[in-house]
Amino acid sequence: MATRISTCIGADLKSKGFKVHEVSGIVPAAEVHARRDYYKIVMVTGDFILKFGDKTMDIDGTYLFFANPNVHHTTIPRSLERSGYACVFTEDFIAGRELTDLVQNSPLFRSSESPVLPLNPEQVAFLTSIYRKMLTVYNSDYEHRDELFRNCIELIIHEALLIQPANQDLREHNAAARVTRSFLELLERQFPIDNPAEPLKLRTAQDFANSLSVHTNYLNRTVKAVTGKPTSVLIAERITAEARALLQHTNWSVADIAYGLGFEYPTYFNNYFKRITGTTPNAIRTTRV
Repeated sequence: MATRISTCIGADLKSKGFKVHEVSGIVPAAEVHARRDYYKIVMVTGDFILKFGDKTMDIDGTYLFFANPNVHHTTIPRSLERSGYACVFTEDFIAGRELTDLVQNSPLFRSSESPVLPLNPEQVAFLTSIYRKMLTVYNSDYEHRDELFRNCIELIIHEALLIQPANQDLREHNAAARVTRSFLELLERQFPIDNPAEPLKLRTAQDFANSLSVHTNYLNRTVKAVTGKPTSVLIAERITAEARALLQHTNWSVADIAYGLGFEYPTYFNNYFKRITGTTPNAIRTTRV
């Protein structure tokens, strides 16, 4: 059953960018959902274990779950039945409007979290009405259906943000610290450079934001708030520190060092290094011991 649903979702997403369906029936022994190219919002009633990223959560009741495209998740049932609804959508489907910023900057879809929110009967009734409306329109020829689907997605997200616990400020602070820590770990993990034929892959704030599945503006704002320094400054400082080490402690040519640090041409590296340090790579090399 899982394979058939996945195939249907994939076909619809490829042609429409959006799919909504009812979740029902007997649960397979386990469903593994790897990294994919779409977002998913599920409202489900059941008794199972949910694993996402490195976290595990017991689910027993009705919950709203936000699945990030870059975080795999697995459901392990403890009962045979489940019910609910799911909608999936691609990034292209929500592009070109405020919804894109809402999704990318929301704590609901961050790579460090895939929030699971318990629902009370009133919230279940409200969200059920939204999903049923999407299902009805999905099977119709309504001319503006895509716009209605986007409005429904936005409404679900805002309802979820209202449901978030009252200590949201603390959660936001902790989330900012986690994103910053993940950024610094990604930055440091690229060093030391062992082979100029294997250059740095992450060199800009945009590169790191893409890897962390967050918006570049959010990453810049978060890193600056936690460290006091812009993302670009931290990247430049680390690249420059590695350049100094390579210049002083290896026999690599300046060209090899430039390539290893991800610069397309040695002249780009020379200009970059001088702008950051006030001196040239050759000047550092001649002073080594």
